[in-house]
Amino acid sequence: MMCEEMIFKYWFSTIRKLSARKKYLLRELIGTGKKIYYIEETEITGIEFLTEKEKEGLKKARKEKTKEQLKEEFCKMQEHGIEFIPFFSKEYPPGLAEIPDPPYALFVKGTCPGAPKRAAIVGARGCSGYGEHYTREFAEALAAAGVDIISGMAKGIDGTGQRAALNAGGKSYAVLGSGVDVCYPRDHIGLYMDIIEHGGGILSEFPPGTPPLAMNFPMRNRIISGLSDVILIMEARERSGSLITADLALEQGKEVYALPGPVDSPLSTGCNRLIQQGAGVLLSAENLLNEWGIMPDNLCRKTEIKPDKNKKTLESEDELVYSCVGLYPKNVEHLVLETGLEIRKLMRVLVSLELQGYIKEVSKNYYIRR
Repeated sequence: MMCEEMIFKYWFSTIRKLSARKKYLLRELIGTGKKIYYIEETEITGIEFLTEKEKEGLKKARKEKTKEQLKEEFCKMQEHGIEFIPFFSKEYPPGLAEIPDPPYALFVKGTCPGAPKRAAIVGARGCSGYGEHYTREFAEALAAAGVDIISGMAKGIDGTGQRAALNAGGKSYAVLGSGVDVCYPRDHIGLYMDIIEHGGGILSEFPPGTPPLAMNFPMRNRIISGLSDVILIMEARERSGSLITADLALEQGKEVYALPGPVDSPLSTGCNRLIQQGAGVLLSAENLLNEWGIMPDNLCRKTEIKPDKNKKTLESEDELVYSCVGLYPKNVEHLVLETGLEIRKLMRVLVSLELQGYIKEVSKNYYIRR
């Protein structure tokens, strides 16, 4: 039998006009969700810590849906596999409860992070080949060692890290700036489904059906860091959402690590500055796991195998060109100078390497390694 109080807790958590902090204060003042739902308007008027706008928002929320409508909405949510976890329940993630501004409730499809060690991997949406490569390397190694990988499922670093974690047989968790039933970006619907299928979860403090509004994303960053023990910043511009996550993590007393990058790369400016300010330096996944006292049997299997495989299967000219293509884009003119090949022969080799999946043309006549 459904607990009536849970329905009112659900209703209270969905009021957008009230911050989590104000909800805690209201619950402490009035008591249960049911008492808040049935509170008299005259009593609302007398609550000093609420602004006039917040009072009107609470009054309006009470009139919008009947108890029967709320019950129907709650049941439908459960039918879609969405779990409701209010702050005061035993299922609420312990680490998240300890941050300065924890969400009043979580909506979850799948499970919550539960490994002994949890790492957030975040960074630029428009990442470079360098950032993508090392994100994949770190995520695979950590996930294979049993570390939960947490991120925001965004394009670029976030999605790359989460996909790599799943490929390594680990679990990943995505914190959304929308409802958990709204996959954003839509291109990541495959990743969204795979995260759940592999035993991970999709989490949000926003009720089901909430669209991915811009103002929601800075709010969700505190949850990403709050659920994690450590935060890895793989690439970040001087001003980016990843640096907001890093600041929140430091406020929460979490460890922050950054991947050093070329001094002339705008995508590494934020990371290099974090390191200058005292963040941990990401040298290798093995080094990081050793710091945590985790000694896995096998690390980075893919990165160990790939170079040998390439050497065995590539012809001499192919190997020459491949060795000159790196994780940062190089144009054809640059490669002509480095390889000494004629432009026509070089282009033929580049096309062959691309068809075999070794390199990728990221813009007209600019190539990087895959």
